[in-house]
Amino acid sequence: QTPSAEEMFKAIPEISKGKNIATREAGSIVINHISDLVPQFLSGSADLHGSNKNYIKNGGNFGRGFDKTYAGKNFYFGIREHGMGAIMNGISFHGLFRPSGATFLVFVDYMRATIRVAALAELPTTYILTHDSIGVGEDGPTHQPVETVSSLRVFPNLDVIRPADPEETVGAYVHSQQRQDGPTAIILTRQNVKTLDEIPVQTRREGVLKGAYVAKKESGALKMIIMASGSEVQHAMAAAEQLGDGIRVVSMPSMNLFNKQSKEYRDSVLPPSCLKRVAMEAGVGSMWYQYVGLDGKVVSVERFGFSAPGDIVMSELGMTAENLIKECKAYM
Repeated sequence: QTPSAEEMFKAIPEISKGKNIATREAGSIVINHISDLVPQFLSGSADLHGSNKNYIKNGGNFGRGFDKTYAGKNFYFGIREHGMGAIMNGISFHGLFRPSGATFLVFVDYMRATIRVAALAELPTTYILTHDSIGVGEDGPTHQPVETVSSLRVFPNLDVIRPADPEETVGAYVHSQQRQDGPTAIILTRQNVKTLDEIPVQTRREGVLKGAYVAKKESGALKMIIMASGSEVQHAMAAAEQLGDGIRVVSMPSMNLFNKQSKEYRDSVLPPSCLKRVAMEAGVGSMWYQYVGLDGKVVSVERFGFSAPGDIVMSELGMTAENLIKECKAYM
């Protein structure tokens, strides 16, 4: 029997206090705790274990031949995302094991049909999708997913979680193992992100289970809400500090999980009385208008990226605290 979320949170130590790491790197730590807590958990990759960082240490490799065993927990699916998704569905239909599979986020398009089957059939599969934005850098626009997260969010019954830091990553993995009625897609960064030590560990972890939470409460009267997901939450936090009193920051790792919460909870995070709302994400921004309203502002990336170091691409396309501050001031 899978431990409760509370038990799992208690068993997984704090991941990265005072150290900034990529959420894919945090995932490599979390996944090994998950494997210990959920013995039936399996991991695999479409030829990208080294980059996805989802290998279960001491789990053994599944198969026959050199260094492989049928008791192995790591699957080498080969460069075939569709095949990986289909195999994961078959394992999940059997019912005993909890399969997960990984690839770069931009390559998830090759397995959309199998994700649709998992969502339709309510299979508790887990997709680990790394290299989540234009921050990929030199690989260029072919590998920089700008539309992909939003395209996954429109799937009925697929929980899409884009965590902001290592502790939110813990929450994402714990949710994926608690879920019994459908798949979860965990969206992770290649580049390092700021660990949000100013927010209590438990707040970050439990906040993921509700889809969104108040990461920074305003001082004084509420004037503006800044919301973001993933690597952009760090910029929202930095911008709020510079903008001063009255600015609330909301981390929203999962839109669909947030939308499932009670109206009371949703209103406590996004008070209807505050209509000055700004959202930031390193991708297309259309999904955010359900929260900012038609008169709100979305700082997004409405074009394909380009080849350059990741921090340069982010800066040139406006994914910085400085640009967010400028946009908020213009909107105020």
